[in-house]
Amino acid sequence: MTKYSKVKQAIKSRILDGTYVPNQKINSENELMKEFEVSRHTIRIAIGELVSEGWLYREQGSGTFCADRTKQDRTHSNDTKTIAIITTFISDYIFPSIIRGAESYLSERGYQVSLFSTNNKIEHEQRILENILSQPVDGIIVEPTKSSFANPNINYYFNLERMNIPYIMINAFYDELEPVCLLVDDEKGGYLQTEHLINQGHTNIVGLFKTDDNQGIKRMKGYVKAHRKHQVSINPQNIVTYYSEEKLEKPTKELEKLLSQNEKPTALVCYNDELALILLDLLRAKKLQVPKDMSIVGYDDSFLAEISEVKLTTVSHPKTEMGEQAAEMIIQMIEKEQRNKETQSLESIVYHPQLIVRQSTTDIN
Repeated sequence: MTKYSKVKQAIKSRILDGTYVPNQKINSENELMKEFEVSRHTIRIAIGELVSEGWLYREQGSGTFCADRTKQDRTHSNDTKTIAIITTFISDYIFPSIIRGAESYLSERGYQVSLFSTNNKIEHEQRILENILSQPVDGIIVEPTKSSFANPNINYYFNLERMNIPYIMINAFYDELEPVCLLVDDEKGGYLQTEHLINQGHTNIVGLFKTDDNQGIKRMKGYVKAHRKHQVSINPQNIVTYYSEEKLEKPTKELEKLLSQNEKPTALVCYNDELALILLDLLRAKKLQVPKDMSIVGYDDSFLAEISEVKLTTVSHPKTEMGEQAAEMIIQMIEKEQRNKETQSLESIVYHPQLIVRQSTTDIN
């Protein structure tokens, strides 16, 4: 990027994350020159372009100010009828089903859909939110990125609220925002996974959970709760946690260590079906049979649960239904906003999961 482009993008980011609010005076040319270590000419080119593009305005003798884009953007947005959908992933696992559910409902009602994937990276979420806030959009359906961490992009959501752009969250939510959301009761799901194995006589149960999102934290809580309820002690080594970037390596390495011990585990509670299939490959390589030598429970009832030679016992996820209901709710919020309707706020939805028993679990010998 050229020097003036970097300055321009930095100022634009401050507008989009709400650092500069409408009609607020921005830093002076001298302050910006010092901050970015560039010439006055560079600063003037960057500011000139932002003024011409409607991000800033000048007042003779007073300085340069942040423009109020709210009315302009919302009026344009009403004509385009566009919904942005942000998920951690788009093309794999359960996400195509969620997106299809939302897209089908929205397209039938004349809305265009823009899809974005963060790949569960906070910096990607930032770029996507800046992109969305730079364009006319009526509403947003968001799956939070790394929802168990403090999120540095919270100000972008504050700016959405300032601009009266409704958003809802699916699968998880940022505690700081308390948004309308659609969630699975993941604590209950983790409990169901574990209790099923305990009822089959298993007491040496490994739980493997992805803990950079709230779903994994809550599933782990359910795993612990089931042990407590049934008065089964937990070997601390049997709780394996990992982040998204580690999913292809850490769980298998940790399970290998546990399988090398004298007291080998007899059952696995997996964060999701995708992980269960990864671990099935390891068990095959170790000449262990499922469920004879090892019982496994997945999560999400994805298509993966039925494509392996051993059909997975798993926990349900609404997928398509969640997408459809998210689409229905965001339209209701948009229409309420456009008509300035003082109606009762929408209630969040919590889906109650069910255990789906197949072939991958059995009573312990």
